Amino acid sequence: QDVPPEQRGTYAGLAHPSVIRYLEQLGITAIELMPVHQFVHEGWLLSRGLRNYWGYNSIGYFAPHNEYSSRGGSGEQVREFREMVKALHAAGIEVILDVVYNHTAEGNHLGPTFSFKGIDNLAYYRVVKDTPAYYLDYTGTGNSLNVRHPHVLQLIMDSLRYWVLDLHVDGFRFDLASTLARELHEVDRLSSFFDIIQQDPVVSRVKLIAEPWDVGEGGYQVGNFPPLWSEWNGKYRDCVRDYWRGEDQTLAEFASRFTGSSDLYAADGRRPYASVNFVTAHDGFTLRDLVSYNDKHNEANGEENRDGHGDNRSWNCGHEGPTEDSAVNALRAKQQRNFVTTLLLSQGTPMLVSGDECGRTQSGNNNAYCQDTELSWFDWDRMDDTLLRFTQRLTILRREHPIFRRPRWFKGGVEQPHGRDIAWFTPNGEEMSQEDWQTGFAKSMTVFLNGAAMSQVGPQAQPLKDDSFLVLFNAHNDSLAFTLPGLEWGSSWAEVLNTHIADPEPSGQVFMPAQTLQLPGRSIVLLCSEQKGDRPPLTS
Repeated sequence: QDVPPEQRGTYAGLAHPSVIRYLEQLGITAIELMPVHQFVHEGWLLSRGLRNYWGYNSIGYFAPHNEYSSRGGSGEQVREFREMVKALHAAGIEVILDVVYNHTAEGNHLGPTFSFKGIDNLAYYRVVKDTPAYYLDYTGTGNSLNVRHPHVLQLIMDSLRYWVLDLHVDGFRFDLASTLARELHEVDRLSSFFDIIQQDPVVSRVKLIAEPWDVGEGGYQVGNFPPLWSEWNGKYRDCVRDYWRGEDQTLAEFASRFTGSSDLYAADGRRPYASVNFVTAHDGFTLRDLVSYNDKHNEANGEENRDGHGDNRSWNCGHEGPTEDSAVNALRAKQQRNFVTTLLLSQGTPMLVSGDECGRTQSGNNNAYCQDTELSWFDWDRMDDTLLRFTQRLTILRREHPIFRRPRWFKGGVEQPHGRDIAWFTPNGEEMSQEDWQTGFAKSMTVFLNGAAMSQVGPQAQPLKDDSFLVLFNAHNDSLAFTLPGLEWGSSWAEVLNTHIADPEPSGQVFMPAQTLQLPGRSIVLLCSEQKGDRPPLTS
């Protein structure tokens, strides 16, 4: 509310001290901006009184979008964008751009001609072999850029270098990145696009994040991008959603996703941070809507609710949409805390959609790409301050405890000088067996994270150690008794976080080895054993 009205929704607005202060207090270290390349609004949207709110309709790959400038669109946007990046960097916040090099705003064969069609249609676009008047469409937008052509590759690389060298961004998230890797038809991890990225002295040194799928055949490529790349981990999103809505046969995969998805990223030498973990993204439900709606409600988009994905893996907690039922609302609040806690305690790189930290809703619309309205905007007067404080508490925990952001994979059963780095227990306190993992109805476990066995060094090359933690998960609907592991795993355990309780401050309750505690249904408890003795107290 401190941002002047003329700066809201602009580069200057994002750089405003009050916005940066909010991001700092939330513990944000990088922001990923949805497309800021110059784009156009589709004519059929404008005819309905709608606008392209997301920006996935690029036409100018070297220009910051003019409508996001508070000073004008005749070059002023470049200066304003650069100043925004400078202000964010001064606060220790990196800037990553969502870039759309897979298609353009020129649409299918009936679409408008802005530039590329008129310059060299057959060079810039993938066309049907026997009927070149029609485009191959791996993107669902009507066309696909021809990344096999040297001039298209040059365009993309020149654009990427411009945004790094001139506007100083820190990395890129590539929309529908599988499309960029299609040589003939199949997605090829040895494609020219990857080769030219790999050898480029500028682009190869920034953060590269793939949305590892497109809408074409064989386009779902989670885990298959080359070693330089991180990926939006769609399998993490799907599994975590399934686990917390109580689906069977999810516990083993949930454990893998929680520990960084080594099954996807370890074999080719990538590290846990290659997994960009997320529960929600811009397309789909917000976090609050994920626990409030079973079905999408996209009527406002003017397509009779036909648009948007129908399989959302969501659960409305017993009532569709807003309700005055206090029990339903309490469960929804707890489920949001469960999702945020899982996300921020997972190994890998957490991605939180702006607004999820404070309960933003789109009233069940899971495809708000055309809603430049109150449906998508932030309503600062309706923020969930309790959820915001809870999220801030978790970002502090993650920042101050490297055990939750290890740069290397767990070794599991391999003994180390300070014991195993991770162990898994059933609710009765016994180590998990193969049979326990295969029990389809199991939805609960305890995870031991050994802070003394991290196998890494700090900034001064000293062995890095942390506190040890127990994370107790119960995705059952009912309360369960959990017995803590024996004395060899820790001499005492203090409660640090409990998602059953809205208050993010720790209760201070201390539990002894082999003690039994009752864990309410659909909740997480985090316990800490401060054994190494040199950790400063947690600040808030």
